Amino acid sequence: MLSFISFFRVIKFSFQDIFRNVWLSLVTVMIIVLALFTVNMLLTVNMITKAAVTSIKDKIDVNLFIKTNAEEMQILALKAKVGGLEQVRDVKYISKAEALESFKDKHKNNPEILDGLRELGKNPLTPVLVIQPKDADQYNALIESLNGIESDIIESKNFEDHKSLLTKINSVSHKINQVGIILSSIFIFITLLVVYNSIRVAIYTHRKEIGIMRLVGASNWFIKAPYLVSGVIYALLGCLAVIAVFYPFLGLLQPYIEAFFVDYSINIISYFKSNFIQIFGLQFLGAVMINGLASLIAVGKYSKV
Repeated sequence: MLSFISFFRVIKFSFQDIFRNVWLSLVTVMIIVLALFTVNMLLTVNMITKAAVTSIKDKIDVNLFIKTNAEEMQILALKAKVGGLEQVRDVKYISKAEALESFKDKHKNNPEILDGLRELGKNPLTPVLVIQPKDADQYNALIESLNGIESDIIESKNFEDHKSLLTKINSVSHKINQVGIILSSIFIFITLLVVYNSIRVAIYTHRKEIGIMRLVGASNWFIKAPYLVSGVIYALLGCLAVIAVFYPFLGLLQPYIEAFFVDYSINIISYFKSNFIQIFGLQFLGAVMINGLASLIAVGKYSKV
């Protein structure tokens, strides 16, 4: 029972310390919020990059345009030959009729193009084989294999340089990650200093009380515990504050992401909701460890009265 009462006294003294130095406590919590916000922005950039790269990889394809006079059997034979390449995941054959229907649907809101198509009086489109690679990293190997296929029915080839786009995205992501890690490291260091000074000021404010507690026989644990608990409370308040700030920020950011990645399904709000416990739980534990370290150093140095 005594230990239970002591525990609540420690909590009580900890909150008293925080409210007696309320402005310093607010600064401490704000620094923690900035550090966690930076970490979450880094996670957001990583999530967007991975989703964009995955979406681009899924949409990478190579088009082989077939001559209009090619026979169906010849086209199917070429499709089977291309499908047998080890770098190929799938081959889709789009006939002239299917290509025309897709073209009409794509330009259904453009009457000038449709009128011009009707004036031609015939289907100007060619059959096409749409080839999807197994792995985007094997894109160049696939191109080499396709260039090695000789066929009289191939009219032209469309090899878009998707690999350069992926390289650019990964390069930008790497640079942003480097900046994010540097900023996070700076804020973590500042957090250590601020928490350290907050605990130091709290101990200095209570130096007379600490002296009296030692005279009446209070244990070292009872004297030091409130300041260690303060570090945990700072971490908890910082995590709650960053959650309260970050989700509205994501709500403002989401429309811009959707507008930028028009053809890709990227929802950062759903990502953070589905991984809420892992993301913010780990951040809370990290903040507790950092604050605990700063608190231990300060308590160990300044609580000797």
